[in-house]
Amino acid sequence: MKLPAILLSIVGGGLALLAWSQPWFELVLTAGAGTGGDAAIAVAGQVASPAVAALGLAALALGGALAIAGPGIRMVLGVLGVVLGACVLLAAGVTLGGPVSAVGPAVTDATGVAGARPTAALVASVDATVWPVIAIVSGALIVAAGVLVLVTGLAWPASSRRYRDARRPSFEDAADAGASDSPALDASGSDSADASGSGGAPGSAEASGGSRRPQTSSDRAIDDWDDLTRGDDPTR
Repeated sequence: MKLPAILLSIVGGGLALLAWSQPWFELVLTAGAGTGGDAAIAVAGQVASPAVAALGLAALALGGALAIAGPGIRMVLGVLGVVLGACVLLAAGVTLGGPVSAVGPAVTDATGVAGARPTAALVASVDATVWPVIAIVSGALIVAAGVLVLVTGLAWPASSRRYRDARRPSFEDAADAGASDSPALDASGSDSADASGSGGAPGSAEASGGSRRPQTSSDRAIDDWDDLTRGDDPTR
């Protein structure tokens, strides 16, 4: 149920932002308002209910946080999702229930009259569009996402740790890689290649039942450096 909860939060937040950017009401002022006609004025959601935008953005961020959160943080995010969705429902519901008060800033911009009662007296009619209802639906989706997280969040797979382990090389892997590039040392602390080359016959390694390790590029570089130290030219 992890993916449905994340999708509900993201879709709910996206719908809230979309509804906020659209016209919520069509306002017609009285003849004495001095606007020079009875043309309808479109009142956008950013004027009627400006808080919906911030709540929608928070719901989108909540969906992203749910994708990587651990079990304990999921419970906190679930509560936060319920609170965010309830705030969207409250903001859109209050606006839809009191349209005259919601369009007050638009009346002030059109007429220059301020105040709740003076602006309400200049309103002839207010018709709501479908977008406040869509905002209410978005709030319900965000609440559903929060409830789903609270009910099923503790049972979600801990995929974030596996991803972190796959992406981050461990200290042991780095140590093993460094050990594979360095020449092997015998019990006395000297290079095994030098010991086999100076301590016995060429076939002594095979006679003892072992096999000589193939010389790597690191071994050759160390041999060249030893030759230079002794004054020999390794390129000859």
